[in-house]
Amino acid sequence: MTGNLEYYKVFYYVARLGSVTRAAAELSISQPAVSQSIKQLERQLEVQLFHRAAKGVRLTKEGQILFEYVEKGYEQIEQGVGKVRQMRNFDMGEIRIGASDMTLRYYLLPFLERFHEKYPGIKIAVTNAPTPETLRFLEEGRIDMGVVSTPFLEAAGLKAVPVREIEDIFVGGRRFISYKNKMLDLQELEKLPLIFLEKNTSTRSYMDEFLLHNGIVVQPEFELATSDMIVQFVLRNLGVGCVVRDFAREYIQSGLLFELRFNKIIPKRSFCAVRSTRGPLSAAAEKLFGLMEYKENDSQYCI
Repeated sequence: MTGNLEYYKVFYYVARLGSVTRAAAELSISQPAVSQSIKQLERQLEVQLFHRAAKGVRLTKEGQILFEYVEKGYEQIEQGVGKVRQMRNFDMGEIRIGASDMTLRYYLLPFLERFHEKYPGIKIAVTNAPTPETLRFLEEGRIDMGVVSTPFLEAAGLKAVPVREIEDIFVGGRRFISYKNKMLDLQELEKLPLIFLEKNTSTRSYMDEFLLHNGIVVQPEFELATSDMIVQFVLRNLGVGCVVRDFAREYIQSGLLFELRFNKIIPKRSFCAVRSTRGPLSAAAEKLFGLMEYKENDSQYCI
């Protein structure tokens, strides 16, 4: 398309309203400015677009053909502007989030619940995957943000913000009651039937590294996909399970399971909110990520 796009905007209003005067009022410009824009457009196209009528103006044959196309384009632009405003005001949009079962259940879910209550027009798509896959999805642009658990390699172009501490523990059931309330040496783990997560998780990587650092080499009896399943195996006395405390908390409190105590403290680690720094987030995604950056004791009430 040749010429100044502003000419087509003026043409659209004159044609739609059938009046130079009303178009000038609608556009908040002077009548001479409207007339001049139409003359410039007619000069560029080398056709006459309007005839003077008794009340205002009417389109020529050429003007009618042009208006049919300009009308469609202008209305599409208006619709696009409206959609952008809706996104800016959180009335519509989409957030793509990656999270593991653990991070979703014990950190992210309350945020999503409150966010959806306040901004029901925002679609939230959650991709459920362990930390390594979530980070890969983020680098590939398949998600906008993720909630992951340490340890992980913070690659260039990613921003990670610790949002909550977590604690790994070993739990047992009645079969291992003789270990309850005893201070154990970590070496004891080599003698026990253990139940761990699979190796493609940050939780498993963290525990393997911690034990190896302390000279402990273990060969788990079971390697499972989820921590919930580890707890179920422990409840059936199939071994001693390694889980994040949150998964076993209610069973420990009820007395169905107990926590094994060791002479070496397992250092705490963190959930992290993570995003790419290679490009901006949508307004809605930026809002949600900003909420998760608050301190844990404040963030639940800031939406």
